[in-house]
Amino acid sequence: MLMKNNLKTLAAATLLALSLPVTSAFAALQVGDKAPDFKLDAALAGKATSFSLQQALQKGPVVLYFFPAAFSAGCTLEAHDFAEATDAFKKQGATVIGVTAGNTDQIAKFSQLECRDKFTVAADPGAKVAAEYKSTMEYKGKTLSDRTSYVIAPDGKILFSYTDKNPDAHIQKAMDAVKKYRQANPA
Repeated sequence: MLMKNNLKTLAAATLLALSLPVTSAFAALQVGDKAPDFKLDAALAGKATSFSLQQALQKGPVVLYFFPAAFSAGCTLEAHDFAEATDAFKKQGATVIGVTAGNTDQIAKFSQLECRDKFTVAADPGAKVAAEYKSTMEYKGKTLSDRTSYVIAPDGKILFSYTDKNPDAHIQKAMDAVKKYRQANPA
């Protein structure tokens, strides 16, 4: 009986551990770290463009989210959710940018269909920028960007860092961080 209870306890603890999201304690760069500057080829509304973090920060905070691959199931859901929230982020003075190392040749189409023409998506071939943010993962022998969201203040400091394979909480947590910043720094 004691052995059976111990196994149940162990099984419950294991399930709990497996169900917990990876939070900022395990996220790449931490709150207060300096965000590495970058410039990448990108797409907005299906058209080629470029994205410069330095230029975007001149307008206000930046919501930078890394995602594994364009047109994968979780990344599509996350893009839809960020698209729905983009206007609310803009009202707070924040710019949204998605960055991926996967399916980089499809970002123009992804920006149009899945991001619904709302925000810029940048290609990070070889996950070089993701590596600077310590936000990479290995998948089938390829290095991809891990699902990590950041909010970066105009001074380049990271205000928020969150890593979780599940895309569900990224948007709300980023919005909460942007609102907190805006309350402390009215426009």
